[in-house]
Amino acid sequence: MSDTVRIDKWLWAARFFKTRTLASHAVEGGKVHANGERVKPARGVKIGDLLDIDNGATAWQITVLGLAEVRASATVAQALYAETEQGLAKRLATAEQNRLFREPTAALKGRPTKRDRRLLDKSSS
Repeated sequence: MSDTVRIDKWLWAARFFKTRTLASHAVEGGKVHANGERVKPARGVKIGDLLDIDNGATAWQITVLGLAEVRASATVAQALYAETEQGLAKRLATAEQNRLFREPTAALKGRPTKRDRRLLDKSSS
């Protein structure tokens, strides 16, 4: 096995994204940073790299502990990385904030429809 794996393959194998295509699009869109730098999907990930990942629902800051090119069980995937203390604290704070106050438009995807707008107006009154 080589000492690097494509970042899009690794993100998919570590179960941060449901498909490799979603992982690749996230990397291209600037949602993934390796060692503080924006990267391309073909960049190699090495053991010890620090990754900042925003998968849409959650932001993660992790250290790579293992390499994999194929998707396996969740327990195997969790052994591939360790979340940093700073990243864990930030993620838990965000989760607590979302639990206490949910943005009314968070459930909407894209522009609200006329029905969505009426429901938003009704709930804010």
